[in-house]
Amino acid sequence: MRPFFLFLLISFGITAIVCAQNSGLHIKKALGKIAVDGEMNEPDWDAAEVAGQFKQYFPFDSSYSKVRTEVRLTYDDHFIYVFATMHNLGPRKYVTTSLRRDFSGGFIDVFNIILDTYKDRTNAFQFGVTPFGVQREGLISNGGSSGDDLSLDWDNKWYSETKILDDRWVCEIAIPFKTIRYKHGLSSWHINFYRTDSYYTERSTWAPISRAYPILNLATLRELIWDKPLEHPGVNVSVIPYMAGKSLQDFENGTPQDKNVDIGGDAKIAVSPALNLDLTANPDFSQVEVDQQVTNLNRFEIFYPEKRQFFLENGDLFANFGYSNMRPFFSRRIGVTRDPSTGQNIQNRIYGGMRLSGKINNNWRVGLMTMQAAEDKSINLPSINYTVAAVQRKIFARSNIGVILINKQSFKDSAYSRLIGIDYNLASRNNKWTGKAFYHRSFDQGKKDSSYASTAQLTYQVPSLELDFLAQSVGANYNPEVGYTPRTNFNRIAPEAYYNFYPKSRIINNHGPGTDVDVIWTQQNGTTDWDANIWYRITFQNSATFFTRIRQDYGLAYFAFDPTFPADATKAVNLPAGSSYHWNSVILNFQSNARLRLFYGFQSRIGQYYNGQRQNIDGFISYRFQPHAVISVNYSYNRIRLPLPYNSVDLVLIGPKFDFTFSRKLFWTTYLQYNNQINNLNINSRLQWRFKPVSDLYLVYTDNYFAEASSHDQVFYVGQPKLRALVLKLTYWINM
Repeated sequence: MRPFFLFLLISFGITAIVCAQNSGLHIKKALGKIAVDGEMNEPDWDAAEVAGQFKQYFPFDSSYSKVRTEVRLTYDDHFIYVFATMHNLGPRKYVTTSLRRDFSGGFIDVFNIILDTYKDRTNAFQFGVTPFGVQREGLISNGGSSGDDLSLDWDNKWYSETKILDDRWVCEIAIPFKTIRYKHGLSSWHINFYRTDSYYTERSTWAPISRAYPILNLATLRELIWDKPLEHPGVNVSVIPYMAGKSLQDFENGTPQDKNVDIGGDAKIAVSPALNLDLTANPDFSQVEVDQQVTNLNRFEIFYPEKRQFFLENGDLFANFGYSNMRPFFSRRIGVTRDPSTGQNIQNRIYGGMRLSGKINNNWRVGLMTMQAAEDKSINLPSINYTVAAVQRKIFARSNIGVILINKQSFKDSAYSRLIGIDYNLASRNNKWTGKAFYHRSFDQGKKDSSYASTAQLTYQVPSLELDFLAQSVGANYNPEVGYTPRTNFNRIAPEAYYNFYPKSRIINNHGPGTDVDVIWTQQNGTTDWDANIWYRITFQNSATFFTRIRQDYGLAYFAFDPTFPADATKAVNLPAGSSYHWNSVILNFQSNARLRLFYGFQSRIGQYYNGQRQNIDGFISYRFQPHAVISVNYSYNRIRLPLPYNSVDLVLIGPKFDFTFSRKLFWTTYLQYNNQINNLNINSRLQWRFKPVSDLYLVYTDNYFAEASSHDQVFYVGQPKLRALVLKLTYWINM
């Protein structure tokens, strides 16, 4: 009988431990001072509860992790402290992309914290550290339902220290309460930790997550239980002034060299612990990294994401209304305008603006933004005000409903463009169902009818099966001038399905077939576009991926256009309006083992194209001189051959990038981009010295040249310069 009672005793003990883990993690206030030095020698760490027993997320999600991870937390009046120990099974080397802050990458070694301080399982903060002490911080929105829901462009102050030991690495972290937003008086938050281990190609999490969903997913977070409700963190004001000296030479338009010095800055004022007021005066974004160009082989505008700091915190509250191909608000419309004489985008100075955003309580989020752009007499552009208001209400477990109001108005002639929209975002408690439905309507002078946009999208996802359905309708006069909607006047349906197999294999992690159809039609022209696809994808245990697709397209030229899209419109030879085409193609996609120093990927398309043929290869290759340098090349080649008298073309885009990280404070990046589709060679070189947390000195050189290729020997010629700029900029973050 004794063994039986002993078994019962052990079973009850294990059950108690597991239940304690499932119920959350308790955090107690530190009795002494915590030094962030990577040494766990303060008594408060011995008294802290331990979050352990991490579960695998990859390669499997049904067992505990191979390598053990232990996390402890404590806090004082100013910081929340984290001490994490990442054990190994003996000495080993670690993988990192570089020493650059806000890193991203595949299976590099990293420890991450996710803090849902609002307890809404919709928005959260992420903080991560590598064994080399490199930090990243980000904002998670939309419940972490996809990998795109993490933005690493957000910056803020926090502190960490790491140490690499014989059989483990450790990190100690201090996150100021003033860095994050939260509702004071709460007795608990939601939290998770996850670790990536390059040696075992393993990702593990404290709160288990099915590998069918992104590791950022907020549905299964556990509770962080405070020993007493958090108090108001006190006055929280940050001022970030800047000073920039610039030299600009516009060779293309022959204007004199422009030399000037700009002074401006931002301020961040915490109206409450969860509601923030951002102010900006004469903002300057010259230090923002240049966009990566792409070859455009469709009739519509390309979307480039927002990278400017002022627009990022709570940016999803404004930017996530609508769908990927019809956003009612796109912040890059502010501060950028179009020169009507050249058709080129040019910078439009911003006088200033304010943005109030955040949580009122656990159910309500609000956002209000107003920006005043400057007058530009050279292109007859008046000063324009942009005002956006948004409110979002959480409903059910993780869903929400939101309303947005947008007004763009000229102060000179009272011309306006307005929009009102309502969105419903679905996210079920168990992760299986996600979706979106919205209706938007725009208002401007002279266009009253058919000025709407609507979408209904629903996804059902379990480990072995995913089903998606999308239906959209956009009116002919829908005109969101402050948004991104490259195409109007269409109806669309797009169902998709795929199945996953999970074999017991040392080589393949999962694989499976899929199919999708995308049909677009208009009332005037009937079906204008459709494509149908059958595909197969494989994920390997070493993190490599393979994807192949057989595709059939249909396209109606409801207006005359040239499918080679020449930069010079006078050289276009258009397909006649009303003509239609069917074509077939095969697509291959491969991405290699991300843990290796040599990392590469490509996508190749072979087959027909309208009334001709197209061969295409896009990809990248990079080599990591760990941890101080990454040399990479992005490339795209399209060989399009159409029958006479139509055009044939070779479109080449190549972008070498040299990224040197001399330390965690000094970075130098040089990016070259040759694009013969737009006849341009771009050079962007940026030296950054982060002399204090979130305080930087930038030296940025940008140059653009005409660049042409001989039609006979394919030799590239660099011609006259177009636009050249040199900027020296200093920013300094001051906590008041």
